Amino acid sequence: MFSDDVKFANPEVLWLLLIIPFMVYWYWKKNKKITPDLKYSSISMLKGASKTLRERLAHIPYFLRLLAIALLIIAIARPQNFRSGENIYTEGIDIAMVLDISSSMLAEDFRPNRLEAAKQVIDEFIQGRVTDKIGLVIFSRESFTQCPLTTDHAVLVNLFKAVKYGMIEDGTAIGLGLANAVNRIKESKAKSKVIILLTDGSNNRGDIAPITAAEIARTFGIRVYAIGVGSYGQVNIPVQTPMGTQYQLMDSEFDEESLKEIAAMTGGNYFRATDNNKLRSIYQEIDQMEKTKINVKEYSKKNEDYYLFALAALLLLIAELILRNSVLRKIP
Repeated sequence: MFSDDVKFANPEVLWLLLIIPFMVYWYWKKNKKITPDLKYSSISMLKGASKTLRERLAHIPYFLRLLAIALLIIAIARPQNFRSGENIYTEGIDIAMVLDISSSMLAEDFRPNRLEAAKQVIDEFIQGRVTDKIGLVIFSRESFTQCPLTTDHAVLVNLFKAVKYGMIEDGTAIGLGLANAVNRIKESKAKSKVIILLTDGSNNRGDIAPITAAEIARTFGIRVYAIGVGSYGQVNIPVQTPMGTQYQLMDSEFDEESLKEIAAMTGGNYFRATDNNKLRSIYQEIDQMEKTKINVKEYSKKNEDYYLFALAALLLLIAELILRNSVLRKIP
């Protein structure tokens, strides 16, 4: 009858419900002793007679009264409904994703290539950071913000999917990409500010050196996780020629030392991804290191439900009075 969230302010009053069976027994004994007012020599002629509606309803008023008394006892016991829940407070982390989209990112040592593999893994990372503000900066020869910091991850993912090689003139301006991300995130009020830089090359464009950009990041308390992408040895890279797409073998090399220094001086970490699985595990590791802080506060709200039982009891007593003074009225 009651859920686990219902409690009684005066539970000892419920013992009074034990009088209900005694009242039923008393009523049954009382009616059993009633004798007819008229005597007949034979009642055989009444055997086929059916009970009237008045006879069928004769006991209803008393049982309405019993039910009303039971409801009044429950009302006096003061049933209370406790609705509980949780208030969740989050301290979001602001994350700027910095992605290299230069021609070397088309190398096919990842499947289908480095750029598409990175996009797939970063998309999974974004989907798992539901309370964080995330932005996207892309770079090759130049750098620009593809998406500013936002919690609308649906918009971010759509803009991210549109990223492709050729959006910017070819080159590798790591310093510009990092500086652009720092500029986007430096004014953030978040408790934690993070840049995840992914590249497969060495800085060869732009007016800002990667180490200079890292120093600026450190000044603003921004951690940089640097990810170097590329297997060891030579890799196939597609090149557009007048004869169509041709493949060239190129050494898989990039400036690991600079990436390590960038991560170290900002309090982040450096990782090297040599295949799709390793890249995915790196983002999973960063995800674990940069978990959003969640504070949970439990609450309980009390509602008094006694008036519902009191109202039902009142309606039953009114129904009893109406029946006793109308269709079931006794003749004096």
